[in-house]
Amino acid sequence: MVILGAVVNGICIIFGTLLGKLFSRIPESMKGTIMHAIGLAVTVLGLQMALKSENFLVVILSLVIGTVIGEWLQLEEKLKHLGDWLENKVGSKGKGSISEGFVTATLIFAIGAMGILGALDSGIRGNHDILFTKAIIDGFISIILTTTLGIGVVFSAIPVVLYEGGIAVFATQINSFVPKELMNQFIVEMTATGGIMISAIGLNLLSIINIKVANLLPGILVVGVIVSIIYGYGLLVN
Repeated sequence: MVILGAVVNGICIIFGTLLGKLFSRIPESMKGTIMHAIGLAVTVLGLQMALKSENFLVVILSLVIGTVIGEWLQLEEKLKHLGDWLENKVGSKGKGSISEGFVTATLIFAIGAMGILGALDSGIRGNHDILFTKAIIDGFISIILTTTLGIGVVFSAIPVVLYEGGIAVFATQINSFVPKELMNQFIVEMTATGGIMISAIGLNLLSIINIKVANLLPGILVVGVIVSIIYGYGLLVN
């Protein structure tokens, strides 16, 4: 099943959330320190990804153009409205709001090269190892996030499965119309662009700054457009 990796990822997030509810009585000081530790780790992970770029101008242009599109579409607000709608339907019984948990967890689990690369591998080669590894990581993170942000984390499993599953299904046909060199370059620059977004999430978790990361998301699509233009003009360097 081509979407097996995505489904397992979603299941691990749900299971981790349930475990997080069981261990919800962790001292507040410990929760804060744990969240800061996660924030530091996420920031460093993002920086490592960002440094993989072979043409940082592509990354900068993708982020700027993507942010303009995201601000125009108000993606951050729409994502929060969706979380608020879930909160109204389900109700929040913990200290963390469902909206905050949903938005934060969705951004952490959905953004990044691991999900995209894993989904592509699932679709192109039928190999789910990357997504299985990501599922274990996400399951652990969801435990910690739930102890601080509440039950809203569980709803992030839905967009994660749809996102990764959609890419996997699309990837089953990708070899027929996308040249290998173009795909390789896209993955490299997408990794770097996504890495900056991951770092932004880490800074948000550290409460250093408040970045509307969801409004940066169109940058991932812009990477594909820019890399395609470069490839079309024969400027792609292997």
